Amino acid sequence: MVFEISKSWPREEKFSLIDQVRRSSRAVGANLAESWAKRKYPLHFVSKLTDADGELQETSHWLTTALACGYITDAVHTELQSNLKEIGKMLGKMMSMPEKFSRAD
Repeated sequence: MVFEISKSWPREEKFSLIDQVRRSSRAVGANLAESWAKRKYPLHFVSKLTDADGELQETSHWLTTALACGYITDAVHTELQSNLKEIGKMLGKMMSMPEKFSRAD
């Protein structure tokens, strides 16, 4: 969704805001995938989930910047922030009980 929305932003933002918000939004999933690979090690699992949450917060920041610049509407910003909040809750739940996700080999 972030990628599609950012396609309409001004060309001069290509190497700043657009790249930043795309990178951070994609990094949420990438860090989640890395955490899943490390679920055998609870501390490493939580560490990677924390990285995912940090990227989520960065994405939130860039979307608020896009709103301030007039690149997205209040409605789009609200929808995206709501999605981020839900993802953040899921990450938080996983971080609070890593043992439920650990695997025994």
